[in-house]
Amino acid sequence: MKVVILCGGAGTRLREETEFRPKSMVKIGTKPILWHIMKHYAHYGFNQFVLCLGYKGEVIKEYFYNYMLHNNDVTVKLGQNRQITIHENNQVEDWEISMVDTGENTLILMMILWSPMATG
Repeated sequence: MKVVILCGGAGTRLREETEFRPKSMVKIGTKPILWHIMKHYAHYGFNQFVLCLGYKGEVIKEYFYNYMLHNNDVTVKLGQNRQITIHENNQVEDWEISMVDTGENTLILMMILWSPMATG
């Protein structure tokens, strides 16, 4: 079963934190709120997620695109034969994440209805 998480809020009450990132990416400790929510679901066996993106959705996409790079040790070889080696730690999340741009001003119900990945 897929878990649909609405990530479209601007977080106006958290203006100091959300000027440059969406509310779901505000950090608790070293990880964003969204990661903590997903980790909680994964604990109960839910590993497929559909993130309905809105305000600054590109920040969420970039976070998960670079997830392995930012959460593991890395060796970088510079020069003509460039290479990046990611040394995976033992805590690699087994998640499948679909990110759907639903628009910044979309109503909550429409976010869900416009997310074909949530129903298919």
